[in-house]
Amino acid sequence: MRPSLLDPLFAPVTALPGVGPKLAPLYDRLLGTAEQPARVLDLLFHLPQAGIDRRTSGAIIDAPVGEVATFAARVVEHRPAPAGKGRAPYRVVVEDESGDVTLVFFKADAGRMRQMLPVGEIRYISGRIELWEGRRQMVHPDRVMDQRAFQTMPAIEAVYGMTEGLTSRMLARTTQAALARLPAMPEWQDAAWREHNRLPTFGEALAALHGPADVEALAPEAAARRRLAYDELLASQLALSLVRSVRKRARGRANSGDGALIRALAAALPYALTRSQSEAFDQIRADMAKPERMLRLLQGDVGSGKTAVAMMAMASAAEARRQSALMAPTEILARQHAERLHEQAKAIGLTLALLTGREKGPERARVLAGLADGSIDIVVGTHALFQDNVQFHDLGLAVVDEQHRFGVHQRLAIGAKGEAVDVLVMTATPIPRTLALTWFGDMDVSVLSEKPAGRKPITTRAVSLDRLDEVVGAVGRAVAAGAQVYWVCPLVQESETLDVSAATERFEALKEAFGTRVDLLHGQMPGRDKDAAMARFARGDSDILVATTVIEVGVDVPNATVMVIEHAERFGLAQLHQLRGRIGRGSAASTCILLYKGPLGPVAEARIATMRETEDGFVIAERDLKLRGEGEVLGTRQSGMPGFRIARPEIDGDLLLAARDDARLIVERDPGLVSPRGEALRLLLYLFERDAAVKLIGAG
Repeated sequence: MRPSLLDPLFAPVTALPGVGPKLAPLYDRLLGTAEQPARVLDLLFHLPQAGIDRRTSGAIIDAPVGEVATFAARVVEHRPAPAGKGRAPYRVVVEDESGDVTLVFFKADAGRMRQMLPVGEIRYISGRIELWEGRRQMVHPDRVMDQRAFQTMPAIEAVYGMTEGLTSRMLARTTQAALARLPAMPEWQDAAWREHNRLPTFGEALAALHGPADVEALAPEAAARRRLAYDELLASQLALSLVRSVRKRARGRANSGDGALIRALAAALPYALTRSQSEAFDQIRADMAKPERMLRLLQGDVGSGKTAVAMMAMASAAEARRQSALMAPTEILARQHAERLHEQAKAIGLTLALLTGREKGPERARVLAGLADGSIDIVVGTHALFQDNVQFHDLGLAVVDEQHRFGVHQRLAIGAKGEAVDVLVMTATPIPRTLALTWFGDMDVSVLSEKPAGRKPITTRAVSLDRLDEVVGAVGRAVAAGAQVYWVCPLVQESETLDVSAATERFEALKEAFGTRVDLLHGQMPGRDKDAAMARFARGDSDILVATTVIEVGVDVPNATVMVIEHAERFGLAQLHQLRGRIGRGSAASTCILLYKGPLGPVAEARIATMRETEDGFVIAERDLKLRGEGEVLGTRQSGMPGFRIARPEIDGDLLLAARDDARLIVERDPGLVSPRGEALRLLLYLFERDAAVKLIGAG
């Protein structure tokens, strides 16, 4: 149960004065979700993006041109629009001893103007001054106030992200009402840490950010923002530490045998494992041999050989006479994994089956029966593996590929399919260290830092779309020389339909140039058609595969050595890197062409420059984090991922490391959160909605 102390914060915003039936839907649109209307807490965590200094600038002559200025002036003269010129502005001249300014209003009501700016009266005016034909003017001042109103105006006005129908001033008023409801909270931060970093209390921090004393109070490095960022990171890391400690307490079973199958598999592989593959497998095998459950992340750049390591782990489970499941995010990838691993499994006497949403009738019944009676050792599948009717004889290892496509709940769900299941999570999206801690802080991490021997570097070129004909000519020459080509079509907004139409148009144009050996692949095709197109390309029956980003993950055709990415400026860095990783998988030299439409903005330019400079996915991931921030590093925000409201991992890395260490110490010393600080930390978990972790306390 949520502590009653927090009830005022979890009340709907309609509990605040001034938020009636007319404004409530606007607050819901800005701060709520489909399931959850906006609450007082959402308003308090909706921090200002900037501040405007409304302190007086002194005399008019001293007011800086092009910046916001605030000054007192006497109203001298009204100049309404001349008769018959209705579109001309209404002008009002104001002055002080140093000079004058013309205030300009479009579509103004004369009566209202005279009421707001009576001739002869002093008014305080705030807005941006500009020069027009050598004279000072201010178009639509932000504020026109009498002495009384000026005295109540904050010196620094907070500027909030808004939605149509709400203004910054409305938000500021409602937020002050929300602050008045904030209960006095016990301190959950470590006293020595707070003192060393000179951090305010939780309430003081919120008040300082919503009522800034100066513009610097809203800077990323300001103590108030860092206080709240640390609170949010601590809540996240504490939740992950509690999950981890429950998993570690949960009884496990040893998942390893005499090593015979592993030795047989190593002998059957067409290549020797790299040093980092061997090290990663040793770590996994050591985890699987322990009586606790494994939860390990295997992080490797595109083409670094994660699947081979996963197969070794599955062989280890088979030695202990237990089953393994490998779960992939797409049907294409699941089928490819199954094809690739089938021969390896067969070589060492293991039975492997495929289970996706498409297996129906007798084939599906056969696989389900084999999983239930234990005659199938390894199953490769999609989300279909979560279904209730999928029962295992004795599942020992669950391998989850491309973890960022699945939420935390899903990786726990697959682990619940058996008794004491070890979980190995794989990602080919290199994740910056700070984000690895944020998203996978409950896991041990192994990194594959090398590519298998024989892989050639990929040459990356950026070419303007104006030179499309030259690129088509170069593709023709590559095909004539025996190469195969991916041509990836652009992301068009967030619309799958528009993506498909862009791919279809390019397919038709290339088919005209190259005939029938051009194929098309996109997400809206029926599954069998997708498989057929992919199989034709893999066999070499087609030379050019025009595709949407459906080929981004895992597709493996060693003979494909050219990748054209059309409208490269529309893709994120991680996605460009993933796509480029589809080539360079054989022994021939490969080329990636980034076709862009200029002029490029600074972020797109930086992305393309990074792609040309490096193939190192970890360098690319760090750059991507700096360019885009945490929310988008893995494409659009993924369900199950802890998006942050206040913390920004790209600038709060030091806080994240401190929060992780603090969380681990807390769980070691006070696993039940029963001490006075522990009780306060329970409030913190509820405040930042990591309260699922509270239910784990004492579990396992």
